[in-house]
Amino acid sequence: MIFKAAQVDKYLKKNDAAIKGFIVYGSNEGLVAEYVKNLTLSVCPDLHDPFCVVYLSASDINADAGLLFSEYTSRSLMGGRRVIVIKDADNNLTKHFKTLLDGTPSDTLIVAASASLNKKSSLVALGETRDDLAVIACYEDRDEDNFSTARSVLSENGVTIGNEALQLLCARLSNDRKTNLGELEKLITYVGDNKTVTVNDVQAVIADQSASNTDDICYSAAGGYSDKALAAYRKLLNEGEEPISVVRAMWYHFSKILTCLAAMEKGDSPDAAMKKLFPRIIFFRESAFKRQLALWKRERVFSVLELLYKCERDCKTSNMPVQELVSYMIMQVSSAAARAARGV
Repeated sequence: MIFKAAQVDKYLKKNDAAIKGFIVYGSNEGLVAEYVKNLTLSVCPDLHDPFCVVYLSASDINADAGLLFSEYTSRSLMGGRRVIVIKDADNNLTKHFKTLLDGTPSDTLIVAASASLNKKSSLVALGETRDDLAVIACYEDRDEDNFSTARSVLSENGVTIGNEALQLLCARLSNDRKTNLGELEKLITYVGDNKTVTVNDVQAVIADQSASNTDDICYSAAGGYSDKALAAYRKLLNEGEEPISVVRAMWYHFSKILTCLAAMEKGDSPDAAMKKLFPRIIFFRESAFKRQLALWKRERVFSVLELLYKCERDCKTSNMPVQELVSYMIMQVSSAAARAARGV
């Protein structure tokens, strides 16, 4: 079966004996490691207990499959449930898991982890079809994941952080949990006994490791910051993204602005109008989005939407370089926002 984050949290609070194993996979190695650690701790409070926790690698099992069967059927000399953690799991384990789970009685929990498996892997497919196996996919962290991780880690270490510093911190974190945990550890060490993180602390310790995304371009352009928007655009191109994705993201962004303006014309406050959007505006973008609601009037938004339509059409039908067409569109939108900010 497929496990989502909420189901994992429920399991960690109270183990379900019907689940005999977990397959934790995905490109977010930090998140994979975190799940493996927490699943192991849910059975044994000591990760290094030699009687209750066994660490194997897929290569160990490929060399001697009997090792897995022996460990699975063994009992702890000190009593209690045991855990087998399999690192670098691969599809060779699929046949062993079938045999093990179908014909070998044991209450030992198996946690197989791998960054190389994907949804099409036979081991993952096996887990998705069985009720006694749970599959957890670990892909790139989203903005809200970074927020939750930062707040949780800082709080566990008795460190407080103001809203402005937290927004800056989350904006600078990457999409990989492992990297982010390392950055947060550096920040905690840096503040030391002070136990309070400021904006200056974040600027001094946390380098901007965030991947460029279309939101950076949209918010900068719609806010009138052409230099920032073009810099984010160049970064996005260097990461291999298609220019046309920026046009569509801008269309979506200005459609949200138009939706909020329509609600405000009916009497809603900017905050109330923003709450009606789905998905909601991520918390550290809220102040920027609210400022844009004050900048843009409905007629100007319609002009931008027309500009975006023409830009996409030209990208598909003209012989003009697509990158330059989109770059020019970004400058036009940024200039319009800057004029609106000056009241022109």
